[in-house]
Amino acid sequence: MTEKSEFAQRLRSAMLAAGYPDRPAVLEREFNSRYWGRSVTFQAVSRWLRGESIPSQDKLQVLAEWLRIEPQVLRFGERAGVTVREQRGRWEDPKFYQEREVIETFLGLPAQQRKVVREVVMALALAAKANGESER
Repeated sequence: MTEKSEFAQRLRSAMLAAGYPDRPAVLEREFNSRYWGRSVTFQAVSRWLRGESIPSQDKLQVLAEWLRIEPQVLRFGERAGVTVREQRGRWEDPKFYQEREVIETFLGLPAQQRKVVREVVMALALAAKANGESER
C-alpha cells in the first residue's frame, strides 16, 4: 500500500467513524463549509478518497478538526499519534520544567541571538558525542 492510499483509507475510516458517508460530495460540502481558504473541488476531494493525492497541511488541519482526529494520526497513522503523545508527555513532565523554560525563552529571542545559541548548543553536543557522553 502506498502512502497516499493509506491516507485515503484513514480519511474514509475517520469519516465513517464521525457518522458521515465516505463519499466525495459529502467530503466536499463538509470541508468547504469549514475551510477559510479557496474552496476545494469535487475532483480534488475525490483524489483524496481514491488515494491519488494528500491534502496540504492547512487542509489536513481542517479535516482533522472536523473529524475529531489528531492531524498526525490522519496524515501518518496511529503510530505517529502515539509517538507525538509520548513526546508531549515528556515535554509536560515536571522534571523537564527548566529545559522547557529555557526553550521557550530561546524561542522568544531575536533571530541573531537564536543563531548564536544554536551554534553553541550544537558545538557542545558535538563535543559530548566525540567524548562518548550522552544523557537522555
